[in-house]
Amino acid sequence: MTLDLLKEAFKDKPSFRLKQAIKLVFQDFIEDWDEASVFSIDLRKELNKKIPLNIKSEIFLSRDKKSGKAIIQLIDGSMVEVALMSHKDNRNTVCVSSQVGCPLACKFCATGKMGFKRNLDYSEILIQVLFWARHLKTRNSRVTNIVFMGMGEPLLNYENVFKSIKFLHDKDFFNISSRKISVSTVGIFDEIKRLSDEKVVVNLAVSLHSANDNTRKKLMPYAKAIKIGKLMEAVDYYIKTTGRKAMLEYLMIKGVNDGHRDLEELIRLVKGKNLLTVNLIPYNITSTSDQFEPSGREVVRKFKNSLMRAGINVIERYRFNQDVFSACGQMALKKKS
Repeated sequence: MTLDLLKEAFKDKPSFRLKQAIKLVFQDFIEDWDEASVFSIDLRKELNKKIPLNIKSEIFLSRDKKSGKAIIQLIDGSMVEVALMSHKDNRNTVCVSSQVGCPLACKFCATGKMGFKRNLDYSEILIQVLFWARHLKTRNSRVTNIVFMGMGEPLLNYENVFKSIKFLHDKDFFNISSRKISVSTVGIFDEIKRLSDEKVVVNLAVSLHSANDNTRKKLMPYAKAIKIGKLMEAVDYYIKTTGRKAMLEYLMIKGVNDGHRDLEELIRLVKGKNLLTVNLIPYNITSTSDQFEPSGREVVRKFKNSLMRAGINVIERYRFNQDVFSACGQMALKKKS
């Protein structure tokens, strides 16, 4: 089911019927047109035949049944992952994919091992959110936050990603505040500036992972194309243009980016920038192979405390779904094998 097919199915019907259908699908989260009691039986049968609402998927819930991951099969047989992270404060964050695979081949990322297959259409992005919205409906809950941190680099699929953001924000569709939508990128300079200038302002997260150019290039081949100084120009532009905070994601990897020198370089890079937050992320040892190991708890604690003493905003990411292959791309790779 796509928005285009939905519009096509209702093109010869009164306009209010399409509005009803959009509400049923994107706000009431029906899973079968037989649930659409406002439509005639004949229309329901026609819709079930032309645009069935089923989403081909396999779901993996965490032990507490609150968070989880799903593999969604697209119309061409491609598979993407989408995660749900349910928080104690009643927030429900959906982590969506923007590409099948990824062309950037970051050394710590399972998705990077897949290579790049194709960009997702905006409807294929929305379907991921729709999947978890239906699930949460059974718990009398709803999707509150969206993060583009799943498979792929969102800013290399800019048109489809931002088109999906408009629908996610639209009050007639998912009605999610733009302040609750975040885009994570390795640092595509021009597209960060483009994102900064959009009327619908979303949150920005940048995968930094090292404040040293040489180390960052070893972890992220794309970093060869843009040095950290240039990357920070784009981040500063975002902050100045939007007035929003930005986040620097820092994956803690033992012996790679967690030494004293790494800490000092990170402090020098971020100190004094009050609208920047460093997000320390414990490396998931099952992400790719045994190439890397996570930093020890004491090392992570030292980083966090040192950053705080330097007056830097810092958080440590909570680890969701360790029992359901939490790193992006793991389940798709496992399924493929």
